[in-house]
Amino acid sequence: MNGKREYGDYQTPEFFSLAVCKFLREQRKLKPSVIIEPTCGVGSFVKSSLIFEASEIIGIEVNPDYCKRCIQDIRDPRVQIINADFFSFDLKSLIKGKDELLIVGNPPWINNSTLSVLNSDNTPLKSNIKGLKGMDALTGASNFDICEYIILQLIASLQNTNATIAMLCKTSVARNLFTEMKRIHTRLKSCDIFEFNAYKVFGINASACLLVIELCKENVSAEYCNVYSFDKPNEMKNAFGYVNGTLFSEKTKEVADFSGNCTFEWRQGVKHDCSKVMELSKQGTALVNGLKETVSIESEYVFPLIKSSMFKSPIINSSDKYVIVTQKKVREDTSHIETDAPKTWAYLTSHKELFLKRKSTIYKDSPDYSMFGIGDYSYARYKVGVSGFYKKPLFSVITSDDDKPVMTDDTSYFICFPTYGTAYTAMLILNSEIVQRFLLSIAFLDAKRPFTKKVLEQIDFQKILRVISVSDLAYTERQLGLRHIFNEMMLEEFKLLPELCQESLMMYA
Repeated sequence: MNGKREYGDYQTPEFFSLAVCKFLREQRKLKPSVIIEPTCGVGSFVKSSLIFEASEIIGIEVNPDYCKRCIQDIRDPRVQIINADFFSFDLKSLIKGKDELLIVGNPPWINNSTLSVLNSDNTPLKSNIKGLKGMDALTGASNFDICEYIILQLIASLQNTNATIAMLCKTSVARNLFTEMKRIHTRLKSCDIFEFNAYKVFGINASACLLVIELCKENVSAEYCNVYSFDKPNEMKNAFGYVNGTLFSEKTKEVADFSGNCTFEWRQGVKHDCSKVMELSKQGTALVNGLKETVSIESEYVFPLIKSSMFKSPIINSSDKYVIVTQKKVREDTSHIETDAPKTWAYLTSHKELFLKRKSTIYKDSPDYSMFGIGDYSYARYKVGVSGFYKKPLFSVITSDDDKPVMTDDTSYFICFPTYGTAYTAMLILNSEIVQRFLLSIAFLDAKRPFTKKVLEQIDFQKILRVISVSDLAYTERQLGLRHIFNEMMLEEFKLLPELCQESLMMYA
């Protein structure tokens, strides 16, 4: 029903599959005896692989119509097309006894949560493939590209061999794969990224690359993943390595190092997956939902909302967006709303079928109208937040003129503060020139969300406070176009926050 979208179907044009195969033969000097394309589609890579002097070329494809097309179009005795689903195919049996392997191709560019929304059966067995724990295993952190899953399965099947894996994928997927290989200590001779223009090749706006992984039998692991342009494969653009669970770029050597453990806990905003019901807009004096219905409910469960796209000012104290928040902590019983706010309960109940359609497993066995990304921190009066999407982060003080707690959506991140002054100081610190340079050096700006919780958790405020001055922060205040209110007393108040004092005691104990 969903056609190409369901299969993440971006067939590789033959001009580009041929260019990739020529690159592997001429630049990488590969001489494979067996070539496997695990998701061969209409056979572009299978056909282009004929330029190698391989004895076997095997294409695996789930779509029977594509298989027929491959068999008709590619008439070579070395080629075998297998109609099978990669997710259930026994690759280890296929490669047993084979050496000098090249695995090449273009796996589906779609993630598992999108497949779930599409009700697709073209999905891998549900599993926590990266060993995530707690809430990360249930929420967005465990979402992954099908392409990433396929390549991880290839790596697992090819451990302790000298196989080469050459796959087209998003650059974010390539970085995730390098991270995972380092985390699980994969035997790895080299890992290289060759960036190309996905719009010219596939007609889509995405940061994409050819990822070339050379596995090995020796107990070694490449320290860096090198980054090149596909058009200039001999000129290295960058390199990144892996230390203590985090990627770092070689370019960061030129920037002040503020990496460490953040003493403040970064939180994500509320997650409800039912925006047409839960999110409201003010139109005149009325509240209107995403279904264009006027909503008249009690104010008790309605809170101002700052969406990720609204982080455009360093001070945010008003909004025309609102969100219904049904809980104060995860999995809290919601039935009391029927008594406490009968209009709100009636409104939610009238749209219950939309809540029941939510696909995420986090809502399974939860009370009616449950939310996630909710806790005491959600109700903090003063927050400093940032959008995960912006290429240059702007940190904003979030509060409201009527003192009602302001919520953010789940594509933004925030930390909480007890006073306006401490929040304001944190905002200036995070927007200061030296911190901004550091953040831009540790984030990958081609990612869909360059600034995630994992990136923000690297900000070590103690390191920053050792070098930043009152004049630096006053300068930041002027650069942001703010009315001058910052002073030395505010910085001293910030330094006395329990999170920073506890960290200082630990450092000098």
